[in-house]
Amino acid sequence: MSVQCVAFDCDGVLVDAVSSWRTLHDHFGTDATEMLSRFIAREIDDEEFMRHDIQLWKAVQAQIHRDELFRAFSGIRLMDGAREVVEELRRRGVLVVIISAGIDMFVSSIAGMLKVDDWIANGFNFDSEGMLLDDGVMRVSAHDKASVIQRVLEMHELSAENVVSVGDSDVDLSMWLEGSRFIGFNPSRETSRLAFSEAGVPIVESRDLRDIWVHLYGEEFHPKE
Repeated sequence: MSVQCVAFDCDGVLVDAVSSWRTLHDHFGTDATEMLSRFIAREIDDEEFMRHDIQLWKAVQAQIHRDELFRAFSGIRLMDGAREVVEELRRRGVLVVIISAGIDMFVSSIAGMLKVDDWIANGFNFDSEGMLLDDGVMRVSAHDKASVIQRVLEMHELSAENVVSVGDSDVDLSMWLEGSRFIGFNPSRETSRLAFSEAGVPIVESRDLRDIWVHLYGEEFHPKE
């Protein structure tokens, strides 16, 4: 079936960073490895995981302004080939969306930079002075991205067989709506590589997004004139 929609995860796929959440942990010098393992094992939910991250940062710095969070993301760069792939997909009339459990203030800047058609991500609450509050905003469950993609398809009157999702983590397999296709790109952990292998999806080991093209169109990336 023809490719009419490509849904990208953001962190580790469109940008050369494992996680926008990890970026903030690096910024504040905190570590959520144990809670990440519990989250992947579904022992805690998205809201609890976000709340715990925020608590860790506030234990280091009680007052955190929105601007400081923006600055923490300043050094992150696009994944090689991301701009070219998105431009060519859109030139071909393909709907390009970002479905991310990452942080909205970061994902929105990437969405604007790449000029994608739509995006959705999780985020933060701030008080009237721009100070970070204790609870995050959950719009995308990392374990149920398919429900978000389903809404996108309904909005644009598309079918699952015309959709390809691209993710770097085992939890991104939740983007794999029945009837659609999934590409594992640059697996973020060995467990992700194993999960992709067990799921029987194509795996791109490089850090160049143009290498997904052969799995989209059966040919190497060559933009049409």
